[in-house]
Amino acid sequence: MALYSEKVMDHFRNPRNVGVIENADGVGEVGNAKCGDIMKIYLKIEDDVIRDVKFETFGCGSAIASSSMATEMIKGKPVADAMQLTNKAVAEALDGLPAHKLHCSVLAEEAIKAALKDYYDRNGIAYDASQFPDCAHCDGCVCG
Repeated sequence: MALYSEKVMDHFRNPRNVGVIENADGVGEVGNAKCGDIMKIYLKIEDDVIRDVKFETFGCGSAIASSSMATEMIKGKPVADAMQLTNKAVAEALDGLPAHKLHCSVLAEEAIKAALKDYYDRNGIAYDASQFPDCAHCDGCVCG
């Protein structure tokens, strides 16, 4: 069996939604310089729907593929649906990731949630803080 699925390779070779959104409604950046994967997600939200999403990722092929797939999964969806995105759903949509690369799907989920939290904060929208990762307290929690 190949280490990476065809979907992972496709999203790595042909990533969707790469770039920056000027005047984004929400921006989230997560990562760990120790493991080398850093993701930044930009959201454009209108009428509570994610109208556009872009990403910049510094990392391995699995990180790029996870970012690409995650953005595809939330684009055009209501904010509430994007909040439900899990790393497991991202990995499954990619037809799996090797165990030592699952942290890349975790980063994708966390980057999207960080961007949504930024959107809520900028717009004074109340939220349950427990729904968002608190990575400020840890040093390398996703990469061990």
